[in-house]
Amino acid sequence: MNRIAAAAATAALLTLTAGACSDGDVDKVKDRAASATAKAGEAVSSATEAAASKMAEVKDGVDAKGDVKVDGDTKSDGDRTTAKITATNSTDKKADYTISVNFRDGDGKLLDTAVLNIGDVEPSKSKPGTARSNRKLSGTSKAEIGKALRH
Repeated sequence: MNRIAAAAATAALLTLTAGACSDGDVDKVKDRAASATAKAGEAVSSATEAAASKMAEVKDGVDAKGDVKVDGDTKSDGDRTTAKITATNSTDKKADYTISVNFRDGDGKLLDTAVLNIGDVEPSKSKPGTARSNRKLSGTSKAEIGKALRH
């Protein structure tokens, strides 16, 4: 749950429960909502750190963000969000690509980061791959290339 959705859910829940609950019950609802918001923030932070760690594992990688693009809109796949990504090898040798893909909400807030590997891309050829969010994302999201390394 992103922070905006968590705040909206909290406001709606408080509105519905304020008249029928004691002050102690309202405080419990607020605490649960704050906890859910904190957990969502921790999940994004954890995914971002994991992606950075994976990208750092690539040895002798060259910035290749210009070789990689997002193809179309994100889609739901079960409880995850996916994005089609294409790597086009601009060199004269076979290459592998390691790509971090950011999923953002309509306001541009980061919801998740995933790492995708597209391997064995022939010279001057393109190869598709699918980035998959690490967790369920609420609402509509857009994918963008965070970083791309050719190796």
